[in-house]
Amino acid sequence: MELAHSLLLNEEAYNQLGEFQKAEFIFEWLRFLEKLLPVTSRADVREKQKKLAEQLISLLNSSPGPPTRRLIAKNLAILYSIGDAFSVYQTVDKCNELIRSKDDSPSYLPTKLAAVVCLGYLYKKLGRILGNSFTDTVGNVLKAVKNAESQGRYEIMLSLQNILSGLGAAATPCHRDIYKAARSCLTDRSMAVRCAAAKCLLELQKEAVFMWSTDLDSVATLCFKSFDGSNYDVRIAVSKLLGTVLARAVTCKQATASTRQNVRKISLDEAMELLGTGFLRGSSGFLRAGGDILKGISSVSRDIRVGVTQAYVVFVSTLGGQWLERNFSSLLSHILDLVSQSHPKAIQTQMDAICCRRCISFILRATVGGLLGEKAQIAAAKEICQAIWKLKKVVDVVMSDGNLETRIGTTDVTASQHVLVCVLHELGSLVHGLSTTAAPLLQDSSTGVLDAVISVILHPSVSVRLAAAWCLRCIAVALPSYVSPLLDRCIERLSALKSSPEAVTGYSFAVAALLGAVKHCPLGIPHGKGKVIMTVAEDLLCSASQNSRISIQRTQAGWLLVASLMTLGPAVVQHYLPRMLLLWKCVFPLSPKDLETERSRGDSFTWQVTLEGRAGALCAIKTFVSYCGGLLTDEVIQRLLPPLPCAVDLLTRLPSIHKIYGNALKIPAMTYRHRLYELLALLPPKTYEERFCAILKELVADFTATDNQMAASTFLLPPLCHQDDLLLLGPFLQETDHRFIEEQLLLGSNIAGGSLEYDPYSIYEKAAEGDSVPKPLPPALSVISAAVRLFGVIFSHVPESQRLQVLDKLLASIKQTKGVRQQTVQLNIVSAFSSFLKHLASCKGSLGPEEVRRPALTLVMAALESNNPLLRCAAAESLARLAQVVADSAFTAGLAQVSFDKLKSARDVVSRTGHSLALGSLYRYLGGIGSTQHLNACVGILYTLSQDNTSPDVQTWALHSLSLIIDSAGPLYHVHVEPTLSLVVMLLLTVPPAYAEVHQSLGRCLNALITTLGPELQGSKTAVSALRTSCLLGCAVMQDNPDCLVQAQAISCLQQLHMFAPRHVNLSSLVSCLCVNLCSSYLLLRRAVLACLRQLVQREAAEVSEHAVTFVKDCREDFTPEINIREVGLEGALLSLLDKELDQRLCQDIKETLSHMLTSVAVEKLSFWLKLCKDVLAASADFTSVASVDTTQEEEGAKEDDDVLTSESDERSHPFTNPKWSTRVFAAECVCKIISHCENAGRAHFDITLAQERKQRDSRDDFLVLHLADLIRMAFMAATDHSDQLRLSGLQTLLVVVRRFASVPEPEFPGHVILEQYQANVGAALRPAFAPETPPDVTAKACQVCSAWIASGVVSDLNDLRRVHQLLISSLTKVQAGKEAQSQLYNESASTMEILAVLKAWAEVYIVAVEREKNQSDAHKQTLTITNSTDENYRDLTSSADGLLDLVQADLGTLSKLWLAALQDFALLTLPSEYASQLPVEGGAFYTAETIENARPHYHNSWALILYATALWLTSTGFLVVDPDEGVTNLSRPVTPTTMCQDSSSRAAVKSPEDVNTDIFHLILGISVEFLCSPRSDAAMENITACLHALQAFLDVPWPRSKIGGDQELGVELLNVLHRLILTRESPDIQLATLEVVRQILFAAQEHVREKRRSAEVDDGAAEKETLPEFGEGKDTGGLVPGKSLVFATLELCVCILVRQLPQLNPKVTGSPAVKAGKPQLLSESGSRLVSAALVILSDIPSVCSPEGSVSVLPTILYLIIGVLRETAVKLPDGQLPLTAAASLQALKGILSSPMARAEKSRTAWTELLRSALVTVLDCWDPVDGAQQELDEVNLLTAITVFILSTSPEVITIECLQKRCIEKFKIALDSKDPVVQLKCYQLLLSIFQYPNRAVSYPYINSLAPSIMRKLQETEKTKPENSAELQVIQEGIKVVAALIAIAEEEHRAYLVACLLPLLISFLLDENSLGSATNSARNLHEFALQNVMQIGPQYSSVFKKVMASSPTMKARLESAVKGNQESIKVKTTPKHAKNPGKSSSIQLKTNFL
Repeated sequence: MELAHSLLLNEEAYNQLGEFQKAEFIFEWLRFLEKLLPVTSRADVREKQKKLAEQLISLLNSSPGPPTRRLIAKNLAILYSIGDAFSVYQTVDKCNELIRSKDDSPSYLPTKLAAVVCLGYLYKKLGRILGNSFTDTVGNVLKAVKNAESQGRYEIMLSLQNILSGLGAAATPCHRDIYKAARSCLTDRSMAVRCAAAKCLLELQKEAVFMWSTDLDSVATLCFKSFDGSNYDVRIAVSKLLGTVLARAVTCKQATASTRQNVRKISLDEAMELLGTGFLRGSSGFLRAGGDILKGISSVSRDIRVGVTQAYVVFVSTLGGQWLERNFSSLLSHILDLVSQSHPKAIQTQMDAICCRRCISFILRATVGGLLGEKAQIAAAKEICQAIWKLKKVVDVVMSDGNLETRIGTTDVTASQHVLVCVLHELGSLVHGLSTTAAPLLQDSSTGVLDAVISVILHPSVSVRLAAAWCLRCIAVALPSYVSPLLDRCIERLSALKSSPEAVTGYSFAVAALLGAVKHCPLGIPHGKGKVIMTVAEDLLCSASQNSRISIQRTQAGWLLVASLMTLGPAVVQHYLPRMLLLWKCVFPLSPKDLETERSRGDSFTWQVTLEGRAGALCAIKTFVSYCGGLLTDEVIQRLLPPLPCAVDLLTRLPSIHKIYGNALKIPAMTYRHRLYELLALLPPKTYEERFCAILKELVADFTATDNQMAASTFLLPPLCHQDDLLLLGPFLQETDHRFIEEQLLLGSNIAGGSLEYDPYSIYEKAAEGDSVPKPLPPALSVISAAVRLFGVIFSHVPESQRLQVLDKLLASIKQTKGVRQQTVQLNIVSAFSSFLKHLASCKGSLGPEEVRRPALTLVMAALESNNPLLRCAAAESLARLAQVVADSAFTAGLAQVSFDKLKSARDVVSRTGHSLALGSLYRYLGGIGSTQHLNACVGILYTLSQDNTSPDVQTWALHSLSLIIDSAGPLYHVHVEPTLSLVVMLLLTVPPAYAEVHQSLGRCLNALITTLGPELQGSKTAVSALRTSCLLGCAVMQDNPDCLVQAQAISCLQQLHMFAPRHVNLSSLVSCLCVNLCSSYLLLRRAVLACLRQLVQREAAEVSEHAVTFVKDCREDFTPEINIREVGLEGALLSLLDKELDQRLCQDIKETLSHMLTSVAVEKLSFWLKLCKDVLAASADFTSVASVDTTQEEEGAKEDDDVLTSESDERSHPFTNPKWSTRVFAAECVCKIISHCENAGRAHFDITLAQERKQRDSRDDFLVLHLADLIRMAFMAATDHSDQLRLSGLQTLLVVVRRFASVPEPEFPGHVILEQYQANVGAALRPAFAPETPPDVTAKACQVCSAWIASGVVSDLNDLRRVHQLLISSLTKVQAGKEAQSQLYNESASTMEILAVLKAWAEVYIVAVEREKNQSDAHKQTLTITNSTDENYRDLTSSADGLLDLVQADLGTLSKLWLAALQDFALLTLPSEYASQLPVEGGAFYTAETIENARPHYHNSWALILYATALWLTSTGFLVVDPDEGVTNLSRPVTPTTMCQDSSSRAAVKSPEDVNTDIFHLILGISVEFLCSPRSDAAMENITACLHALQAFLDVPWPRSKIGGDQELGVELLNVLHRLILTRESPDIQLATLEVVRQILFAAQEHVREKRRSAEVDDGAAEKETLPEFGEGKDTGGLVPGKSLVFATLELCVCILVRQLPQLNPKVTGSPAVKAGKPQLLSESGSRLVSAALVILSDIPSVCSPEGSVSVLPTILYLIIGVLRETAVKLPDGQLPLTAAASLQALKGILSSPMARAEKSRTAWTELLRSALVTVLDCWDPVDGAQQELDEVNLLTAITVFILSTSPEVITIECLQKRCIEKFKIALDSKDPVVQLKCYQLLLSIFQYPNRAVSYPYINSLAPSIMRKLQETEKTKPENSAELQVIQEGIKVVAALIAIAEEEHRAYLVACLLPLLISFLLDENSLGSATNSARNLHEFALQNVMQIGPQYSSVFKKVMASSPTMKARLESAVKGNQESIKVKTTPKHAKNPGKSSSIQLKTNFL
């Protein structure tokens, strides 16, 4: 293929190829040429032009296929437009000649068509350059139309479109001729030709003025004719033509018309009248109202009506949203007129009426819903309301007419019903779409929306009442605050007007609809409403028999209310279950005998009432089963069952009852059947097995009933076919934007679409996806549908023997019928059988023996050859499922063989299509059927069929089947890939584009092939490369196909290719293709585009975005997207699309695509993204600022201004006009995501100084902190909107901003933070959320923001803080008001949510206030120790912290009670279900008993902070809870919570403060332990931390400590829980907090033991010490019981922490208890802190034990402490100790100085153990296996010193130990490391000074001489640096100390040794100036020491001085030098002479 990439065709390479490869080669060359020509220089093109033109023209003669001929034409046009144009005339002539040719053979046809296409493109590109030649050309082409076949007509029309497009106004002379030709083609029998003609006329109308002036009527009539018998594509094309022409006619300016023609501008009314005519009369025209219409029998064909409906939408869309705003009222009145009484023909039958209503609804939805912004929609809603009021008046006049005769005969009422239904549905949809932004509309009293809707609830027509009820439901879903008031209003009217049949049904519909809305309102309705409704329902059912006039209505209403009540779910229904079951039991007779008597007694009317009642009861139970699955216990099922046998018996008797009482019972009987079938299908089949036979008989009778004429295959079969196979049936069953109206055409002419009046019970159900209203089918169809489902369920549970009889009976009944009836029966039976197979496969059952298979096969095979394509699809699916169920390979092979044989012999389309699909389905379900020869045979046959160009249907089905096989065969298919790919590409190149369905199947094949090849497509081998090129070529052909669904296939193929071989897909061309189709009018194409985009942006978001912008900039005028990518980028375009798109799935894709793009590029393109979000949020800001009061006049004024303002410039400045609230919510969510991505992207985003620096360095850098003002503004706009969802998003954004930016300092004002300047905005954003009418969820969110804002510390000034604080106070007042004052709008759990949010917010503020105060007092202590002054800043801080605490303190009394009440509630709610009976009956303080389940999550959300706050409060009061107001009496019951688990009798008793405290103690401890025992894996870390902090605060107070200390079991329990927490949570913060709690528990135990010992001593007196009982653990045996011992539990926990950080401590790990050498390691900071905390706890353990107990734990403790020391003693610079080593030494000291070491009973054991410990320490540092340890000597020496100083002398005075210790010190003294020497001197100093001489003397004796020796050595080597200097100074200090300790006789000797040494360090005055720092410091130190020693030991001093004159001289000069230096220092400071210095006086006296 590479050879094809040249400017001229490589003929040499071309000639060597085979026939098929030639076509591929040519196509590839032409594709390449199309890209190459525009970028080649003109000179090069001209040089080769002649040759190139020849090659291209010769290709015209070679019968090119459709895609090839298009490319030849494009290339010729480009060639002449770039090169010389003179030879173009020859080409035009040549083409004309080819067209004129008389050769009509099929082989010559492609050449003729190529010539036609070529002319089109030449004129399109070159236009007027071609001069006047066009008249001949057009004439020639038009002549050819007359005898061309359909392909020719198709291409000629498209060609004419191109010619017109190129020539523009110049083609005027030919306009009439073209118009005539196109007219005839517009009603062609080929649909593709009609589409092409519509496109041609659409182009023509741009210049041909007559089309939208003089000939407008005939154009319209022509279009109506074209709609007749059309398909979807034709309706799209022709409606576009008709809508555009009319829009043009309405808007044309006089000026555009040429002066010769007098253009008639038609008015809007005339234009709409034209459309209306088509809608009402169809294509029969204005004058020819033929006999049919006069006789009133003809009704307009549905496709015309649907076509005209689409034309209306095009008409309005073309005129645009602003036009619609201005002219909405006239449009509305015209559209409604179509279904009003002025045109009774349109609505003469119910079916026609339903169809017309759907069309009207569609027009309104597509225009009002799709084109208008929220503001305009509100205006439209008001307009619609006016329409309702007008109609209401008409009805009122008629209804109030006293004369009954006239009243019944009036047609007005019945006729107005359809208008009302349409209007109500649209109003409902409008409000539903607007959601809470519709609040101003409903509050506007002048419009009276609610009154209008409620007023028509009493309309005489049922369908209007239902529509009004549905409209109320939409209002309720949109505005949840209206549900409760509306329910009250309707229930009240229902009770008041019980005797009016209209009122009873109307209001019961309304109540049911509103109950159906509750599940969409998260805040729910008050629980009591259910009770009221149940009572009303019971009342209606009981009173039904009192008044026969309204018996039926009351019965229906009663059961409807019960059924709709079931949708509220188990939590509500469980309270009414017994009452409902009682009603259910009473509705059916108890025994068959009663049924018999009933049958003989009744009359027609009583039976109607009875059946209505029973059907209602069945429906109620069905709803109960489907909505309250949780309540379906075995017991309840048993209570449901008794009436069932009777219900089934009644079913079997219905036919005979029907016979007796006639047709009045037909509908009630059908409804009854339907309901019973539905219920049985839901119940477990086991429960009614014994009735199987009877039910089956009835089902069979239903399928074969003689009166059942409705063949409704389109709703029965699709659910039973495979989704993919439905694609075969064309756009029919596919999802499109017009599905709502197109659906009617599927059902066939004798069936209406679904509508609410067919089944009022669907009013409370959810509408199916994509529908705005539920559309239940007519009863006859619903019965069949339910029967089919039930047959599936029952038949799969029937014994196999019975199956045979039933199947035989079904087959016989098909044979007995004929004609259409036979088709209907066959359809029903096949549907039922398919449903059965589906069930059987899902429950893995088996079909049964051979004899059952036979009839089954007969049934399916007959259907496989049915004329109905849907039935064939279902049969193929059933055949495959049959094989799956039988699961026998021989059987399967037999089935395949049957199809093979059939396909070889059959010639008819039906059997060839059916059997080819059967082969594919078999493969799909049985994956490869096994043998490869089977596969070969299948593929071979399908190859042949797919090339059968006589029948596109056969090709389509065969190729579809082939795609299934490719998908299912997987790797087995590899051998066939190459030939299949060649076949697919060949067909793509040759099949005419008119056969779009063949191309779609080819696309599916190509997709399957690409999937099969998978990642292999990346390969570089020649074979792979060829396959890849073929795939890309196939995609290119499909991209050029005119059919949108084929283009969608192309995009998904390219998407697959991009996934497997990204390098080989040209991303820029793919992205441009996606941009072009982004706003396609075909839903499936838009879906394909977004699915592809979503995949692309996951890998290369930035590239995709750039390509899109580049493409839009480069592309010529032929691409004008509806969405402005040029300005707002692809991201902005997607946001706009999200705003306009109505399809939910697509919206989800758009959101995901944008999220991926945001993740990838938001940080790099920060400004761009923030601007996008800001534009979306700001676009509606004007709307938000409108107050929610009555604003009619203002708006009207504003509307006119808007019209003036919205000129081009305004459009440009606002890329988004009036985005919907949902789009704005998405934008706000995006802002939060951007902030979180910036958080991960680096610190600069949250540091303004750094950001500004980096911005200056590189202006392209961008940081979030620089956009803070925008973030606040966006959050503010969202938080103050009308839409509640947007307010929530805005508050969330504000919360995120506050949390992220609270600590960012403001560089210009030190001590302040950057957020401080925005406090006014924050306050203003929060204020509206606390207004009384705000929903609780918004207020709850706002509370969270308030507390975050106050806690963030942004605002330090109390007065500023008060604004937000005031909001919290207002909500606290609301909480205090109690349950009575709560709003009755929502469920009680909503107020629980709000109350808890308020309490949580206060808790957070209080916690922060207390923490700040604590930090300040700590800081204050530090500052006091450092300096005595306090600077200004510090004072400010203190005041703000105290101030915050003062602010809270005022309300603390109230808060503490409320917090305790909330905690008490929470405690009750966490009790396991078996304690449910102990819960208070009336509920808790803040929840009601009925709403427990809904309240739980809110408590779970907030308890932790409340617990912490309560604990802090208790700590601050020291547990002395006294409330002066209430005295001591009411302490036990803060506010209202019920006291825990007490019976009412004892509740009155007054409790003592001790009891109250105990209760609170157990409450807090219980909640904590319950939570910490098993925090769920998703429990927030904050909750765990808060809980631990609460326990810490709690244990800071003596009283709770005494409780825990005194109850050992409690302590152990707590420790075990904490141990488990440490095991399951890795977070260091949590583990540290846990250890702190453990320390406090141990401390409590210590206090307890200490207290017991003290009291025992006091009691017994000192005399009897011997007999004191042992306190502490271990008693007198020393045994510790695991599980009961506090010490053991503590040890476990500490070991757990230590071993996790230092696994080497575990003897099991290291192999043996003997210590193995490992390198010491430094732990992480958190690890070190954890280990240190554990060591502190370890050192405290002995104090809790008895002496014997202490002995048993000591070895463990010592092992761990020394182990930590050994493992972490790393050498640090400067001789610092690692944190863990310091902690272990500290712990060691604690243990060694423990009183237990000296207690009589444990002394000896302790001494032994401590000696061993010392040996272990010494051993640590001994060389192991000759290798020196890398441990820090300093740590070792310190440890030895701790032993020496802290233990009793008997431990360490053993000679051998002493020797070893002294040895270590000696080694250290000789160390080369000054740090070690220094530390050694310091430690020895403390040992030498130890008072017990037995301890210190051996060390002095051994080490003093070496110290002196070392010091004398330093005389020679002066210190080089400060480290050495410090060593000498410390040495001198040691000797000085020795002198002090020494006995008199030795002192002189020591002084005599030390003095010369000191004097040797002195410098004279000359050398002092030049000395180094170290020498000078040493000199000063020595001098000071000499001065001290001299006076102390003057005699020795004098002796030494006398003995050495040099020394004396040295000293004197040093003194003099010192004096000089002092003088120098002081002179500048003090002018006066200071006299002699004190040091000299000393000396002179001294000497």
